[in-house]
Amino acid sequence: MSLAPGRNLSHYLIVDRVGEGGMGVVWRATDSALGRDVAIKVLPDLFAYDAERLARFEREAKLLAALNHPHIATIYGLHSPRSHGTANRRPRGMKNREGSISAAGA
Repeated sequence: MSLAPGRNLSHYLIVDRVGEGGMGVVWRATDSALGRDVAIKVLPDLFAYDAERLARFEREAKLLAALNHPHIATIYGLHSPRSHGTANRRPRGMKNREGSISAAGA
C-alpha cells in the first residue's frame, strides 16, 4: 500500500509527506475521529516482517509515550493494519502527535 495525500489510513486522512528517516516515513494527517492534526510514522515495507526492527519501533514508541515535554512528540498510539481489520496488509506502526507539524518537528 502506498500512501499519498488524500488517501486514508484507518481513520487518518493523509495530508502531506513531512519527511523520511531510518525508521520510516512521517506523514501529516488529520485524525477524522477526533478532529486533530497528527503526524504518522509508517514503517517501510522492507521492515514489515523484521522482528528486530518492529521491536525497536515499539520500544521507541513506549519510551516516547512515557515522556512529557513540549519538544517531544506525544504518542497517541501504536497500530498495525491487523488491528484495524486489514489482515492482508503488511504490519506497520503509527505514532501520532498533536500541534504544528513541520519537517524539523517530525
